[in-house]
This record gives sequence, C-alpha cells and structure tokens, in this order.
Amino acid sequence: MEPALATTLGASSVAALRPRAARASALSSVAPRGSGAGARCARGVRWEAGRSRGRLLRVSCDAAVAEKPTEEEDAAEEKFEYQAEVSRLMDLIVHSLYSHKEVFLRELVSNASDALDKLRFLGVTDSALLADGGELEIRIKSDPDAGTITVTDTGIGMTKDELKDCLGTIAQSGTSKFLKALKENKEVGSDNSLIGQFGVGFYSAFLVAEKVVVSTKSPKTDKQFVWEADADSSSYVIKEETDPEKLITRGTQITLFLRPDDKYEFADPTRIQGLVKNYSQFVSFPIYTWQEKSRTVEVEEDEEPKEGEEATEGEKEKKKKTITEKYWDWELANETKPIWMRSPKEIEKTEYNEFYKKTFNEFLDPLSYTHFTTEGEVEFRSVIYIPGMAPLSNEEIMNPKTKNIRLYVKRVFISDDFDGELFPRYLSFVKGVVDSNDLPLNVSREILQESRIVRIMRKRLVRKTFDMIEEISEKEDKEDYKKFWESFGKFIKLGCIEDTGNHKRLAPLLRFPTSKNEEDMISLDQYVESMPENQNAIYYIATDSLQSAKTAPFLEKLVQKDIEVLYLIEPIDEVAIQNLQTYKEKKFVDISKEDLELGDEDEDSKETKQEYTLLCDWVKQQLGDKVAKVQISKRLSSSPCVLVSGKFGWSANMERLMKAQTLGDTSSLEFMRGRRIFEINPDHPIVKDLNAACKNEPESTEAKRAVELLYETALISSGYTPESPAELGGKIYEMMSIALGGRWGRSDTEAEVTNTESDSSEGTVTEVIEPSEVRPESDPWRD
Repeated sequence: MEPALATTLGASSVAALRPRAARASALSSVAPRGSGAGARCARGVRWEAGRSRGRLLRVSCDAAVAEKPTEEEDAAEEKFEYQAEVSRLMDLIVHSLYSHKEVFLRELVSNASDALDKLRFLGVTDSALLADGGELEIRIKSDPDAGTITVTDTGIGMTKDELKDCLGTIAQSGTSKFLKALKENKEVGSDNSLIGQFGVGFYSAFLVAEKVVVSTKSPKTDKQFVWEADADSSSYVIKEETDPEKLITRGTQITLFLRPDDKYEFADPTRIQGLVKNYSQFVSFPIYTWQEKSRTVEVEEDEEPKEGEEATEGEKEKKKKTITEKYWDWELANETKPIWMRSPKEIEKTEYNEFYKKTFNEFLDPLSYTHFTTEGEVEFRSVIYIPGMAPLSNEEIMNPKTKNIRLYVKRVFISDDFDGELFPRYLSFVKGVVDSNDLPLNVSREILQESRIVRIMRKRLVRKTFDMIEEISEKEDKEDYKKFWESFGKFIKLGCIEDTGNHKRLAPLLRFPTSKNEEDMISLDQYVESMPENQNAIYYIATDSLQSAKTAPFLEKLVQKDIEVLYLIEPIDEVAIQNLQTYKEKKFVDISKEDLELGDEDEDSKETKQEYTLLCDWVKQQLGDKVAKVQISKRLSSSPCVLVSGKFGWSANMERLMKAQTLGDTSSLEFMRGRRIFEINPDHPIVKDLNAACKNEPESTEAKRAVELLYETALISSGYTPESPAELGGKIYEMMSIALGGRWGRSDTEAEVTNTESDSSEGTVTEVIEPSEVRPESDPWRD
C-alpha cells in the first residue's frame, strides 16, 4: 500500500505535520483544481479532506484503489453498434416519412431511371451489357381487376447479392454506392444525373401495397431472382425464378399488390398516367403506361333481302358501316422534354410558349420569359414566365401558395407547395420551373429545408424576375407593360410595403394617373423629369376614385400653379407610397394634410391672416372639439373651406379604409385618427360674409347655423364621412326651402296655408271619408 500511496501523492503524505501555511500549500499542490471533499485526484484515488477538532487538517486517501490499472481492465472495454427494430423502422418509413401516398410512383420511377442510367453508363465501356434487352425504357401497367401495379424497366438489374445488399438493407442507397465507386475511379469519372441518395425510396411502395414482388435479371448473371416481402413483416424471401413465362431479358419488374383501401384509386390507369405526368414528366427515358383507347373501324354487314325474295350467300350485297371499338395499348406519358436542360440559343420563342401552356395549363402566351443557368456557389437551371393575364380566382391573388413554381431535382418533380421560400409573396404570380442538384431536401424529398443555398437561390430568382419586368417596361411598345400593370400592378405595390430591400428596383416600376395625365399612367421617373426646378417634393392625393381625385378641393391652388399631382385611387396605393417615403431624394407629400408648403407666402398673405384671426377664433368657438384649429388656407382658390388632417394621423382616405376592415379594431380608430384642421378661403364670398357677421353680429343664429353647415359640407368634400347624414340632409333641405321660397311664382297664400297646416297638424283630427258606392263610368274597376 505504501508504494502506491507514495507514487500517487509523493511528499504530501507528511504535509499534515507541517505548519498551517505549508500544509495549505502542499494540499493545494496535490489536490485537483476545483476539488472539494470527495474529489478524485487520480485513477481510483478518492480525496476526503476536512478539519478535525482544533486546527489540524485531516487528509485521508483510499490507497487500496490507487493501484495502476492492469491490461485486463483496459481490454474489458467493448464497442457496441446501434441496433434497430426492423418492423418499427419500416413502420416509421411507411407511415411517418411521406405526406402523400401518391409519391410511391415517383420513387419507383426514379429508381428505374437510375437503373437505366447505370446501364447506359456502364455500356459505354462494356457494350455486351446492352446486347439483349431492347430499348432503355420504363413501362407501367395497372390491373384494376387484380388490384396490382407493375413497373418494369430494362436497366441494369440486380444479382442475388445486390438484392440482399440494396433491398435487404434499409437506408443503403445503391445509387450512392455506384456514384462513390465512380468518383474513386478517376478514369471513369462521375455521372451526376442519378437521382437516388437516401436509400429508402423503394420502401415507399408499402404506402399503398400490402405485398411487393421484385423480379430482376442482371446481365452479369444468367439467373433471374425474385424478392418478396409483406408490408407488416420484418423479413423477406429471395428465390430463383423458374417459371419460363415470367422470365425477362434484362432489368427489373416490381409488382405491387395494392391494399383494399388504395386499390380503386391507384389501380386506375388514368390516375397512374396523371401521376407520371406530374412527377416524372421530364425523366430522360421514355415512360409508357397501359391505357384503354378507342378507334373507329369499318366492318361489313349483310344486307337483309326484301320480303318475298330469297338470295343466296353470294348474291347478298355487302355493306360497310363504321363502329367504335375499345382496345388496350401502350401510351407515351412523358412527351414534353425538359426545355431548361437545353441551351437558350437553340430554343425558339414558340417552343417556350408551348412549354408554358402545357406545363401550367394556360391558353394565353406569356408576356415575357427568361431562361438562365446559375453556376458557381449554387448551380441550378430555371425558366420563369410572366403570365399573360392575372388569376381569375380572387383566392390566388396575394397567395404565396399558388403552386406556380415547380421544383425539380434532376428532372424529377419534388414540390410546388412553397410558402415564400423561393419567391416573396408579391411575386407569387410568376410561373416557372427550377431544377437543381444542390437543394437541401428532407428524406421524403417533399420539404425544402431552410438553408443558405435556398436563400441564394431566392435572391437570384427575384433579381432575374426584376430584370424581366424592367425589360418589358423599357420596350418601345408600351402596350405590353400596360397589360402587365393592369394585371399585376397591385403585386408591385405590395412589394413596396413588404420588401424594403428592393425599393430601388420596385419604385421605377410604379405607374399612377396624375392631374396632367388622367388617362395614361406615368412613372415616377417621368414625374421627376417634368418637375419645375423650384419644386422639392412629389405631391399626391389619395381618394377612392379618379373622379373624386379630380374634383378634390385640395388640388385647386396646385393646379393653378401648374404643379402635377399623383392620383392614388386604389386602396393599397397610399400605404405603398408611405413606405417608399422618398424617390430620388424627393419626399412624397400628401396635399390633404396640414403644413402644405408651396413657397408662395408673402406680405399680403400675412396681412390676410391678421385680418381673419378674429373669424378663425370665432369659428373654432362654434365648432368646439370637432376641429383642432381653424386657419387661413394656402391650397384653396374656388372652394370656401376644406378639412385637412394632421401631419401624423390618418388621412381621410386611410380613415375610410380602416373603418371598412372586417376585423378592424374600433378602439384604435380614435387613437390613430388624425386631428382635423378647418381651413377657410378668405377670398370666397361666404367666408367674407361670415367675417362680417363675426364682427357685427357674433351671436346671430343664422351665422352659427351657416358655420355648422359649412363644416359638415367640408367633411364630405374632403373625403370624410359625416357622423349623422340624415341630420346633414335636414339642414340642406331647410336651407333650400329658404333659398327657393316663392322664387318661381308660388303665392304667399299657398305658402301660409302650407305653413299653417304643418304647424297645426299635431292638434287636428284626421277625417275619415268613406268610399262612395257610386262608381263613375270611367272607373276601370267597374264591372
């Protein structure tokens, strides 16, 4: 025990006999850093340090376990591999990996394509492999009566060992092993067109099948083997094929025995053809499906002899008739070729248009298209289109899940269900295909995983789309961009709200009618170019229609000064412009808000303000809290007054829109509603009359009623909604009766009688007159 203790502790065995400071230093030199009572200082040695009575330090060490470990102890360590319960793993693959059952056919066709690719590649160096086996193709036959689907390819096939290795080992990809072998052999190189990578695609067959039978023949061997497995079993069977009728020349034949629930859906030949067209339309090998067809044929019929006549067989006249007969035959399912795999220089415009119509079921040619290949950090090919018209369904507008972008990996369709991963919401109208070998997909190849590669792809797709739209806008023929703007202008405005990073590319695409161009919309560039040198802002007004914008009182002084004003007549316009804030260092200014500076204030206007100060105070007193203040207007020339909103609140147009929101918060209306400023025109006769009334008869009832009516009229002309339209209507009728009384010759007696009848109507009793029994001869209801 002593040697072991000395070896482990050395001089510290006598540290307890030293003075306190020495003991402490000795202990710290031996004890492990951060150790306390019960810490381990070496293999198998346990420290126990503490204070006993007095000031003696107690240090004890269990030296019995401090001996060096033997070689036998080191050899006792064992390495274990993870184990998996096969039946449970298969259950997870079948029921948890895939979202849709229909993808089983995509996976099987992809495997068949890989088998054909391998054979074609190996056949370059060994032509004997291609000797007996026919064309490289895939055939799919469904039998509704038997409830089976058979997928046959003339590819490389598998030997018995390869069957056990590929189908008997879950998550082992034969394609991945093949690619790895090619990369190791530098003389052969590598083929990057192979699809498989995860090694679980084959087992998707059990999504719809209760039993799978694989019959395969490799050109490397003379024997054909059969692999069989049930969906709920953890084992499989391999046997040699002995039935001469079931022998194949080369390749693999997979037969799925469908579950009873899936038999009626997936055994339908039309359904199978639809799945092939959707998922595997652009596989590089021909895919044939077994389809029922019809044709017209002419057959001879015997003409019946007339009555009383008998004719022999030879004398019978033979007559032909046309009938329709049904028959079954193979039909090519993937006629459309992947146009994006070819060079753009080799493709005509008509080919692009035909591809667009077939792929997206459109009947109009696209407005524009672009075909590009991106190389370097991320490699992908794409063809994107701008449709010829907007979506017919309102549900597709502004919907990020429009299924307009079809994603392919090595020409195999993966998904068209994206939520903004490849395109932002405001570009959801763009249609196209994207094909890449670098996409990070989950094992089921259905979900595009968020990654740096996806972000780079999105950035480049958006940039190419902007280039395409700008190209349309710069054409000499403006009709194309006019069509684009009518269909997709709202999308571009939405982009100004949602994508602040692309404002510089979005703003030049905007188009608006103006006070000088009501019919033809102009761009912001055209507006800035036509601005006078002393104009420092871009002026706009937001209303609900072009007519209300043209007649708005806010425009009067600007039109007089020949200043152009943008008309924002769509609900989204005002929010889009507010998000832009500036364009080419010019601020956007709403002419319906306070503090409108037109640069024309002089000495006369200052004198006018002083002259009408008393009137402004008097009108404010009459209106009370309805307005924040009353002031002389700089924007009016013909209207008597206008109601403008505060600089930081909602405009009249925005207030109207927010009130119309179905799920709007009514509590926020009062908070966000801007203060209202009542501006008066000192040059208008009504205002001059009120100014005189204010000075000479400030308590006049008629003058006060005129101020109330003037305010409520300004509410309507400025775009606001009066709180009580019926009350406003009553005031207008009253003013009309005063203005029109007796103008066209109505006698004073009639007026007095009318007034008397109206005044005494409450105290009179209505006299009931019984109908007369005597009917005049002119009565139309007389018998």
